[in-house]
Amino acid sequence: MNTLIKNVQLVNEGKIIATDVYIRNGRFEKIAPQISVQEQHTEVDGQGLYLMPGIIDDQVHFREPGLTWKEDIAHGSAAAVAGGMTSFMEMPNVQPPSFTHTLLEEKYSLAERVSKANYSFYLGTSNDNLDEIQRTDPTRVCGVKIFMGSSTGNLLVDDPKVLEAVFRNAPTLIATHCEHEPTIRANTEIYKARFGDHIPVHLHPVIRNEEACWLSSSYAVELAKSTNARLHILHISTAEELSLFRNDIPLEEKRITAEACVHHLFFDAADYQELGARIKWNPAVKDARHKPEILKAVLDNRIDVIATDHAPHTIEEKQNPYTSCPSGAPMVQHSINVMLDFYHKGAISLETMAAKMSHDVARLFRIKDRGYIREGYYADCFLLDPNAELTISKDNLLYKCGWSPLEGFKMKGRVISTWVNGQKVWDGHSLLAGTPGERMEFQRP
Repeated sequence: MNTLIKNVQLVNEGKIIATDVYIRNGRFEKIAPQISVQEQHTEVDGQGLYLMPGIIDDQVHFREPGLTWKEDIAHGSAAAVAGGMTSFMEMPNVQPPSFTHTLLEEKYSLAERVSKANYSFYLGTSNDNLDEIQRTDPTRVCGVKIFMGSSTGNLLVDDPKVLEAVFRNAPTLIATHCEHEPTIRANTEIYKARFGDHIPVHLHPVIRNEEACWLSSSYAVELAKSTNARLHILHISTAEELSLFRNDIPLEEKRITAEACVHHLFFDAADYQELGARIKWNPAVKDARHKPEILKAVLDNRIDVIATDHAPHTIEEKQNPYTSCPSGAPMVQHSINVMLDFYHKGAISLETMAAKMSHDVARLFRIKDRGYIREGYYADCFLLDPNAELTISKDNLLYKCGWSPLEGFKMKGRVISTWVNGQKVWDGHSLLAGTPGERMEFQRP
């Protein structure tokens, strides 16, 4: 369990420094040049490589229980650590939905047995589980999830009285999927009248358009302001929504925060022609004009964190007609490669990637002892060769669904090793034995 990483470029807390890092008993013991260790340990040569804090993804769908032909915690967490992701927060739209703490604890028990990465699970919101929401322990659960627009699963909450009660009474962070359902339904009916069930997928961003996002996100923000709720809006996909968020106060003081997903930064509507339903997400991948604006908001701190919204379905399901084709795609294994594409174009630094994918996720959720490479913190980290070439193919995918919208892409960046709680779980080619993932804890009042 003890590891000495020598001569590495450490990317951490806004700096890149040459140093050694010693991991002992699952935590970072010492960070300094020229560390010498007498006790038994494994030594790793980090020459020419970068050591980064493990990625923390605040939005994944690992489909367990009830939907495990698409994905499960074992496969999802394995793909995650192969991509340098050491912690995840998973969503409640499973079967049965995670509407009670009894069901939630069953997921924690399962993850304890099989997860390669650290984990937390959101409690779902229904029209009649306010009592369960109020029982949430904010130090043990990452947050409460509200689908203010329907997506995978039947979890839509659109009753204004229920929404206000949740916003007013939730004892922890509220994460929202924001799309205006009446707008989406009306647009869908227009195109069903023309095409039946076989609506061309390139019309997805027309059906789930900018107006649908704005109406729901702005409503959520107004609710949060009127109730003083702690609101986190997921997967911002439009330039219009960016005016809802501030960058003039420290992250720790924000009551309203936002997330961008790698696919909304990377893909745009022109990609439907080649990739079709493989990039059918909710909210939709939209016109190219939104991408640079979302990235700009990430860089100037209007958007606080970067995530994946990893949401696998089988390739057979993705080939269904539009109205029965589920939205979502797998992404956790290559979020680092997507962001490195921006790095190699000079659009983002490694230091900012570490902040938006690790440091600031820990700050936003107030995760205890994770998100940084600091002495005394859990040793969640990965070694990166940012220049190694990688062609993404079925042969190197670890997803249970067996496909990726990035198949065939030639990208730069390879995760050489990943450590979770000080245990090496990925060696650059294969998974190593053990299930070191632990339940995350949160330092909240």
